[in-house]
Amino acid sequence: MRNPRTIIAALLFLIVAYLVGSAAFIVDETQQVIITQFGKPQGDPISSPGIHFKLPFLQEANFFDKRFLEWDGDPNQVPTKDKRFIWVDTYGRWRITDPLLYFQRVRDERRAQSRLDDILDGETRNAIANHSLVELVRSSNRDIRIDETLKLDDQAILNQITEGRSQITRLILEAAAKRTGELGIELLDLRFKRINYVQEVQEKIYERMISERKRIADKFRSEGAGDASKILGDKERDLRVIRSDAYRQALEIKGNADGTATKIYASAYNRNAEARDFYEFLKTMETYRTTLSEKDWLILSTDTNFYKYLQKPDAK
Repeated sequence: MRNPRTIIAALLFLIVAYLVGSAAFIVDETQQVIITQFGKPQGDPISSPGIHFKLPFLQEANFFDKRFLEWDGDPNQVPTKDKRFIWVDTYGRWRITDPLLYFQRVRDERRAQSRLDDILDGETRNAIANHSLVELVRSSNRDIRIDETLKLDDQAILNQITEGRSQITRLILEAAAKRTGELGIELLDLRFKRINYVQEVQEKIYERMISERKRIADKFRSEGAGDASKILGDKERDLRVIRSDAYRQALEIKGNADGTATKIYASAYNRNAEARDFYEFLKTMETYRTTLSEKDWLILSTDTNFYKYLQKPDAK
């Protein structure tokens, strides 16, 4: 049979260990703690890492994150000042700066996210409703390169802005910070993740973009067809000029050759009488050979030069 004292000592040890385990808690460097007793905060927030103690059973440790936390808003359809309906998707970063006030107002992160949804979505709607679309899209009055072939129907993108997207996000942050500060929350940043037209407006814009591109394509095709016709016309004109010039040069060459031949014939004919008679005889013989055949009949006068060499020598 066991010693009763040993059993009692073991029970006391277990009770003390349980009480110490219930009273001790560990805080790491990413956490901060609020001690509550029956739901009411007790003492100052604990933010230093290490082992800390509380009253077992009576007190409870409520842990909160010290790091930067993410807020991701839902896309909302919002009208701008110039009556453009757009989808706006935003996101932000926040942290808990006053854990006691945070615990008293929102208790946990789920409720904090819900309050941030209300605050940031509301301030975003107000800011967008007070600004035109060009202010939300652009951040500065930088120079815009415009294609001269495009006909811009919407001249709003060329307007000068006074605030811009960066300034609008700062205005939203400043307005929302006044309300989140009452929750023990500090807003660190807010950005527009996406800005887009609603579906109905997108379809109209795409149709306008398509028709505009078709107009530009038709313009290029028309200009190309005009240039092609001009090139073909210039080619035909140049071709006629070349042919005319070549025909003129051919006639000049032929005329010069005929003139040279005539000079040669005349020179040979006028050199002396015997040569002239011989030349005349040769040319006449050549003519006989080229104009007469065995089947030809001729009726010639006896006093013609063509008959002269057909006569007998004594008939001459």
